[in-house]
Amino acid sequence: MSFPWAKHYEPKQPLMRWLDEKLPMPRLVYNAIGAGYPVPRNLNYFWNFGVLAGAALVIQIVTGVVLAMHYAANAGVAFGSVESIMRDVNAGWFLRYAHANGASMFLAVVYIHIGRGLYYGSYKAPREMVWLLGVVIFLLMMATAFMGYVLPWGQMSFWGAQVITGFFSAIPLVGETIRVWLLGGFAPDNAALNRFFSLHYLLPFVIAGVIILHIWALHIPGSNNPTGVDVKGEQDTVPFHPYYTAKDGVGVGVFFLVFALLIFFSPNLLGHPDNYIEANPLSTPAHIVPEWYFLPFYAILKSFTADFILPAKLWGVVAMFGSILLLFFLPWLDSSPVRSANYRPTYRWFLLVLLIDVLVLGYVGGAEATARNVMIGQIAAAYYFAHFLIILPLVSAAEKPRPLPNSITEAVLAKHGGTSPAQTAMAG
Repeated sequence: MSFPWAKHYEPKQPLMRWLDEKLPMPRLVYNAIGAGYPVPRNLNYFWNFGVLAGAALVIQIVTGVVLAMHYAANAGVAFGSVESIMRDVNAGWFLRYAHANGASMFLAVVYIHIGRGLYYGSYKAPREMVWLLGVVIFLLMMATAFMGYVLPWGQMSFWGAQVITGFFSAIPLVGETIRVWLLGGFAPDNAALNRFFSLHYLLPFVIAGVIILHIWALHIPGSNNPTGVDVKGEQDTVPFHPYYTAKDGVGVGVFFLVFALLIFFSPNLLGHPDNYIEANPLSTPAHIVPEWYFLPFYAILKSFTADFILPAKLWGVVAMFGSILLLFFLPWLDSSPVRSANYRPTYRWFLLVLLIDVLVLGYVGGAEATARNVMIGQIAAAYYFAHFLIILPLVSAAEKPRPLPNSITEAVLAKHGGTSPAQTAMAG
């Protein structure tokens, strides 16, 4: 769909005309995130989080590359090299804290981004590929974050690697072989540290490549919007620049403010104190926990305590990976023709219950494995799967949605007390 205001890129300077002819990068940017890209006029601040995720990735790559210049991936000196970065490298403390807290900021932004997609139905046709590529990015991020957590070679790093890789041994027949192959030995040591460092350095660039595909897939159908109604014409859209570049600029400013507060005033708030103790294979921490962004999945992993046909350990591994892989099938599990939860009251309530359920799983994942906490985790894990596999298909089939607006413009005018062109014509 083309719009009169979405003018083609017309370079005026001789140098830009030559560049546009030989390598039309300015044209690509203009049409992708500039005035040549039409966007629904009613996007709210939840649509900022895609740009914030991109900003967080850039921070992670820049700080990570500089940190890699000073880090030593050797079990004998890895812990000391991190301390040397903190104490001896110019602004090393800032780089290390920015990278460590940047991972938390990145995952927090992505979780909100996923939540927005769930609420507004951004996974529905014709944007299935956008969603599927987003889940691939999420999986790559989790792998990158896990391997990065191992690199400081503190107590929680070592034992986290030991526990998580240990679950591969639950796979029948080949499990222990896979675990040894992954680690390069029978326990995390030099080989594992080198492999994790190499992959931790590589995967962010893979993530950047998949993000390009993610944005490309988004530009084919165009952005979703809070009403979930398709764009009907020029009146429903505005150019991405300057309207959403300005709006995204506000979001980026708030993001950096929160990020700065975290780095300068509470840099270890989201970390674990045991990771300031050098890794010791002969001393197991009293309570091994992953980073906060893995806690819901860790709770699902721990929820299986009894063997049933297969070992409980294997059920836990299958459930943990299944809880993420389930998201790949979401566009087909939800068959409702209405996208936005604003017009799906029943779905909205169940989505709120799912949010509470994930928060409960996060609490259980970080709490001690008492009988009470294990039971709560089992109930919460069961509900998580029931939501996607049972509740969502039933709700989407039986729910009666509220009437949708005829167009985005009508919804915007109604919200702000105006009248739509159709209403004006009827009144005349």
